[in-house]
Amino acid sequence: MSSLPLFSLDRLSLALVAAVRIVMILVVAFILVRMINKWVPKLRQRIVESMVRRGTGHNGELEKRAATLGGIFRRTLSVLIWTGALVMSLKEAGFDIGPILAGAGVVGLAVGFGAQNLVRDTISGLFMLIENQVRVNDVAVINGTSGLVEEINLRTTVLRGADGTVHVFPNGIITSLSNMTREYSYYVLDIGVAYKEDTDKVMAVLKDIADQMMKEDPYSVLILEPLEVLGVDRFAESAVIIKARIKTLPIQQWTVGREMNRRIKKRFDELGIEIPFPQRTLYLAGAPGQADPEQLKTLIREVLDERAAPARSPGDHGASPAA
Repeated sequence: MSSLPLFSLDRLSLALVAAVRIVMILVVAFILVRMINKWVPKLRQRIVESMVRRGTGHNGELEKRAATLGGIFRRTLSVLIWTGALVMSLKEAGFDIGPILAGAGVVGLAVGFGAQNLVRDTISGLFMLIENQVRVNDVAVINGTSGLVEEINLRTTVLRGADGTVHVFPNGIITSLSNMTREYSYYVLDIGVAYKEDTDKVMAVLKDIADQMMKEDPYSVLILEPLEVLGVDRFAESAVIIKARIKTLPIQQWTVGREMNRRIKKRFDELGIEIPFPQRTLYLAGAPGQADPEQLKTLIREVLDERAAPARSPGDHGASPAA
C-alpha cells in the first residue's frame, strides 16, 4: 500500500518536469522568433549600407532586394523554429516521435503528389526570387493587373491596386510580369499641339521646362537624366503628337510626370501654343441664309446633350445634384 503513493508521486514529479521542459522549449522558441524578427531587419540594413559604400548597387534597388529576401528568410526560420519546438514538446510529453516523423514523411510525399499546384507555385516563387524578377515595393503588372507589390511569398505574390484592392496571384499561374520600377523608370509624354505650331519651338520649350525642373528641389534628385525628346511621333486627327520621355528614380515617374504636365500647360498658355481639342462643324441643308432657326437650335441642343452624356453616371437619370 505504501508503494502506490510513492509511484504516483514519481509520476507526478515526472509530469511536472516534462511540463516545465515543454514550457521552457516554447519560451525559448518564442524568444528566438522575436530575436529573428528584430535582428534580421537590422542585419539587412547593415548589408545594404555596406554594399552601397562599396558601390555595388543603388540604395533603393538593394533595399527592395534585401526586404524581399529578408522577409522570406524571417518567415522560413520562424516556421522551422516552431516546428522543432513542437516536435521536442511532443517528445517531452512522452510521445514516440519516430513513427510521427515517418508518418509525416509519407503524408508529405502523398501531399506532394496530390498538391501539384502547390509544388508548381513554390518552384515558380523560388525562380522569381533567384532571378530577381520583382521585389517588394516594386510597381508591376501581373497578368494584366497593375499595382504595388506588397508581399512576395514562396507560393503567392500580393499586389495592391491604386484603388486599394488587394490582388493575390499564385506564382505558378503568373504568365505575364512587367516590372515598371526596376533600377529606374521613364515617364512618357505624348504632347499634342496644333498643326499651325512650330514643332521645333515646341520641343525647345519642353527641354527648357525639364531643365528648369532638374535645378529645383525636390525634382533635382528624382530626375536622373535630361528630357529626351524623341520627335514628332504621329499626325493625329486634330493635333501633331510630339513624344518625349524623362528618366527618374523608380516609382517617381508619376510625381515628375504630373508636375511636368502642369508646367507644360502653364508655359503653353503663356506662349500662346495651342493644345487642340476635338471640334465639330455643322452643315445645314438648304440655300445659304435660309437655315431654319428652330432646326439650328435643335441640332445645337443634340450636340450639347451628346457631349454631356458621358459625364453622367448611369444612376443620375438627368437629375440635378443635391445642394
